Amino acid sequence: MPVVLDNTAAVRHAAMDLLARREHGRVELARKLRQRGASDEHIETALDRLSEEGLLCEARYLESFISYRARSGFGPQRIRDDLSQRGLARADIDQALRHSGIDWREGLRETWQRKFAGQLPGDARERAKQMRFLVYRGYPMDLVGQLLRGAFDD
Repeated sequence: MPVVLDNTAAVRHAAMDLLARREHGRVELARKLRQRGASDEHIETALDRLSEEGLLCEARYLESFISYRARSGFGPQRIRDDLSQRGLARADIDQALRHSGIDWREGLRETWQRKFAGQLPGDARERAKQMRFLVYRGYPMDLVGQLLRGAFDD
């Protein structure tokens, strides 16, 4: 039987259930609650209260998302785009990426090693294939070029 989200307490409870599973951004959490039938008024009230109590925190969400995606082999450009699509402010995203402490060069090297077994491309076709994959994963073109030329600083 579906839960009726017709008051702030019910919306808060549903939001806390979602937050117990993983961190969410405010926009994402509001969208999920709206899909479950909550009104905008109840959503805003519940989310404001959760923010005041420190249970809903954009900075914590950014940190968690960036860390998870970086461990999954994604680069800063792809992570930035994904977070922008989730309704977060570009300035907040850029600040979180700068302060993440992630070594993007090492992440690029690990992603390349996993996918291509550390084999530098032998011809233009293989180089294009590797470059497309790594750029799609969100790594900057200049770093990918350095890696594929074998000019990566060790």
